This record gives sequence, structure tokens and C-alpha cells, in this order.
Amino acid sequence: MLLSMAPPTAPGRRLSADDWIDAGFAVLADSGPNGLRVDALCDRLNVTKGSFYWHFTDMPAYRSALVEAWASLHDRSRRPFENMPDVDPRERLTVMMQTLVAPQHWALERAMRLWALIDEDTRASVERSDRRVLRAVRQAFDDYGFEPEDAVLRSLVVFAAGVGLMQSAGPVPAVPSELQDRFLDFMLRP
Repeated sequence: MLLSMAPPTAPGRRLSADDWIDAGFAVLADSGPNGLRVDALCDRLNVTKGSFYWHFTDMPAYRSALVEAWASLHDRSRRPFENMPDVDPRERLTVMMQTLVAPQHWALERAMRLWALIDEDTRASVERSDRRVLRAVRQAFDDYGFEPEDAVLRSLVVFAAGVGLMQSAGPVPAVPSELQDRFLDFMLRP
């Protein structure tokens, strides 16, 4: 399943659970967690409520499926971080930074973090994903040759800077590659 931001469907088309998940991602990205209502989803997909209830017993079940789908999507996009041991650590960090600011995930990432503030299951999912990313960032600093304490500190700073940028920027981040390079130069200084 790719993040398609779910355009309305053609009348008569039978929807899958993935169509509903994509619609939920779109609603989250556009309106945040408070926008997740059956009516809003049905309007987006141009279908009746019966179609929703064909796939999900109720809104809590749908929200659980949405969190699970996001975790899977997020893990697939972050998994390469862990599978780059032969790649230069600086290049790994560059790939991680570029992934973080990729426009196709930006709005949804922000919405999931907002949702995590008010929903325990979402918070647990975001925290699991964050731990995975932090491990990969720390490994890059370890592999670059930093002592363990320095690697931990630097990985936390890089991660916090990325999350902070996400929360303070406009709809899509404007982080020129030159700025990313200067940031990495700074973080990789002995």
C-alpha cells in the first residue's frame, strides 16, 4: 500500500480495506486526528456508510487498523536505514535526513505525531518507530568512530532536530541540500 492520499472513487467501484486506510491517511494529513469521522471518510471516497461498516466494525477498529497500517508503511520506508552497514556513515545519515523531509510522508508524519499526543496506541506505534530510527542514526555515529556516549548524544540531537523541523515548518519542509550538508558537517566534527 502506497500513500496515495485517496482521491474520491468512481461510483460503483468496490472498495478494499486498503482504500479506506488510504482515505484515512489523507484525512489525517489534511485535517488531523479530529477529522477521522465516518462521514468525512465516506465523503472523500464518495460512498455510503455501509461500505465503511463492511470492512470495519466501528471507528475504534478502523483507527486501530490505521495505526497498524501506518506502522507498517513507516517501517518499510525506514527499514533501509538498518540494511546499509557497508554504506559510508555520512551517506547513511544523508539518506535518513532526505527520507525525513520527503514530501509524500511529511503531512502524515506530522499528523501521526499529533495523534500520538492523545492516543495511547498511536503513541506506542510512533515510539516504536522512533526507537528504530534512533538505533540506525546511532549506529551511523558509532560507525563513524564516535565513542558510545558521543554517538548517543549526537543521534538524539539529529533526531530531535528532525522532529523539531517537522513541527515548526510549513506544509512541506524547505531544507536545502547545502543546509543539510552543513548540519552533517557540524554533527560529525570530533
